[in-house]
Amino acid sequence: MQARLRKKLLTGLKILVSAVLIYFIFTKIDYQEFVTAIRKSKPFPFILGILLVLLSKGIAAVRLNAYFHTIGAKLTQTSNLKLYFQGMFYNLFLPGGIGGDAYKGYVVQKQFQTGTKKVVGVLFLDRLSGMVIICVYILLLLLFIEHPLIENLKPFIVLCIPLGVGAFWFINKYFFSYALRVFWKCLGYSALVQLFQVVCVFFLVKSFLVTENLLEYLVVFLVSSVVSIIPLTIGGFGSREITFLYGSEWLGLDSNISVGVSFLFFIITALISLFGIVYHIKKPNLVVEEH
Repeated sequence: MQARLRKKLLTGLKILVSAVLIYFIFTKIDYQEFVTAIRKSKPFPFILGILLVLLSKGIAAVRLNAYFHTIGAKLTQTSNLKLYFQGMFYNLFLPGGIGGDAYKGYVVQKQFQTGTKKVVGVLFLDRLSGMVIICVYILLLLLFIEHPLIENLKPFIVLCIPLGVGAFWFINKYFFSYALRVFWKCLGYSALVQLFQVVCVFFLVKSFLVTENLLEYLVVFLVSSVVSIIPLTIGGFGSREITFLYGSEWLGLDSNISVGVSFLFFIITALISLFGIVYHIKKPNLVVEEH
């Protein structure tokens, strides 16, 4: 009973934080200009964005399955994909219940008995792999941006890229050695996942007829992806937008367009996550890969 009450309170707090952040954002931007910018945006990039994010989620599911295989949970790609979309639905639409990652871990452990520690380990590596690539992309883009605060830091930025990847390899080798054999493969998958999402945002920005500071918008998006992982809001809704707002101010971008891009990306993610309701209603059977 206490656990259920705690979950409800946590969900209520997340909804409240999201609502407060969104309210705060709209006190900082021109609402009429924001609506006008959304209306003037072109629909084709939004449709293309759905396809790109959908593709990125498919690759992310393949990455997670590669990690599952290292601990003996040899799911077929099809059944793993269904489980992945079910988890996405839980993360965004059922925040008061079991989280998407926790649910996937529970199901895999229940069927394969691989050990809770290993299941949690590969779920952690799956997340961390994506985070490492996001940081690498941020650093790479910063090298091509001319900004007074960045210029003197570029030699340090170049050094941080191999150090970051090296640190991730070290973590894999010494704490999760069972997954080391898929290190480069999963890092490659992560690179594709984030690349497709960056391209999606590139087209969303272009849909607002923006021709300048495109790299800056992409950097803000990637930073917002890191911030949105912090479990303080519903699916990152609010935290991503507040990052876009302040990031646009710091880099001299149009705040209305920045927040508009963030809203459109959230809508795309929500639409794709909603597809997972199919596997919430009819739980997928986890099929083992045949050799």
